[in-house]
Amino acid sequence: MTRYDADTRVDGGSTSCDGPRTLLLEPRKVPLGGIRAMDVSRSLPQRDLPLVGAWCFLDRFGPQVAMMRVDPHPHIGLQTVTWPLVGEVHHRDAVGSDVVITRGQLNIMPAGAGISHSEYSVGDEPGPIDALQLWIALPEGARHQDPHFEQHRALPSARLTATEGAAPSVTVVVGSFAGVTSPAAVYTPIMGAEISLAPGSRVRLPFVPDWEYAIVHVDGDVTVHDGADGFPLQQLDLLYLGVHRDGIEVSSQGGAMIFLLGGEPFGEEIIMWWNFVGRSHEEIVEAREQWEAHDPRFGSVPGHDRDDRTPAPPLPNVRLTTRKRRV
Repeated sequence: MTRYDADTRVDGGSTSCDGPRTLLLEPRKVPLGGIRAMDVSRSLPQRDLPLVGAWCFLDRFGPQVAMMRVDPHPHIGLQTVTWPLVGEVHHRDAVGSDVVITRGQLNIMPAGAGISHSEYSVGDEPGPIDALQLWIALPEGARHQDPHFEQHRALPSARLTATEGAAPSVTVVVGSFAGVTSPAAVYTPIMGAEISLAPGSRVRLPFVPDWEYAIVHVDGDVTVHDGADGFPLQQLDLLYLGVHRDGIEVSSQGGAMIFLLGGEPFGEEIIMWWNFVGRSHEEIVEAREQWEAHDPRFGSVPGHDRDDRTPAPPLPNVRLTTRKRRV
């Protein structure tokens, strides 16, 4: 197994994964603009691993005691996926959604051609908050659609048999896993599932061999078994497993939670900058200029004043280019 932090370069490698991997990637701390007194841990994108399937972004904001205040900000070309672990999140957006989400519920928002939204914690005082925030890159056939929003308060469970100890608890959050499909709309072959391992258990996770997968450590002690080798995960690690596997075993001595990401390798090159997923430098520049000019493309979020919004950062003094996979 190879361990890299988020800023490590990998020499060599190809632009597409061609086999199994055991690549352990550490998150980096990011002070998130627009959230007062909050840092996040960012596991995707990595410099050498921009996507896992169509998953292109993963932040964890927490566990911490804080007030979350994400003022209105724009998105294009992606779906946002919000999965709370502790606390409540108040979501409002430019298509009129105004909802509170809590543990076990899913917010998923296809931004399509453009949308703006805000996310606040509930209450006027700092409180416990912890959640995963993920993005899914939309393919060409879906990225120009009108934006919309879904909230799912009940999600299906999958059944897996433990090879040792008690069976795990599995919630299929997005896509399909172990014969079970989430009701959330997706536009590429993909999956995301929360898996809680019982103390003293060992479980085989079934994979689609043509898909690529990664395991994200959420809580507890977790060991991933690849043949005779065992790889213990630390807090917030992402273990990239590559392709051409029919499954892998995981175990825990004291109980643990992981989030499994997977999907068919994304066949389109993307450019990610700030909150945008596009295909060219010019497209990103245009979206930024439109946001700064209050263009109707992104709408307005009810309950917020016109100037109550997150300004776009300055563009770098270089041409934005596609980030190539190097592992």
